[in-house]
Amino acid sequence: MQRDCALPLETLGERIGLSRNAVWRRVKRLEETGVIRARVALVAPEAVGRTLQVFIAVRTSAHEADWLERFAKATREMEEIIGVYRMTGELDYLIRARVADIADYDALYQRLIRRIPMADVSASFVMEEIKETTALTV
Repeated sequence: MQRDCALPLETLGERIGLSRNAVWRRVKRLEETGVIRARVALVAPEAVGRTLQVFIAVRTSAHEADWLERFAKATREMEEIIGVYRMTGELDYLIRARVADIADYDALYQRLIRRIPMADVSASFVMEEIKETTALTV
């Protein structure tokens, strides 16, 4: 299901040796227990004009709960941002975004720094995606 959640239950059942109803019960149980968080469609970034992927490294001198709440709210509201991670080590936060081009990134950057004070922000642009998957080993 991680590779194609649109497979019919019958097909899944054939592959794992279970009936359609048994597969349905297992899938429902996995959803209810939170193992399956969502069934989604993965959109091709180039098809929607988001061809440039950028990782934004953020360092901050503010570590108060209020700052983090404002940072989290701001990043959640920016549609170009697809991931935000609190990090160990020299970075405080790592942001993953999809934008159309450098000008689009600059607009995102300008909106972000207007909303949240940060000590240092730097960006790295993806030249080539060597591997990207959402599938986890189970």
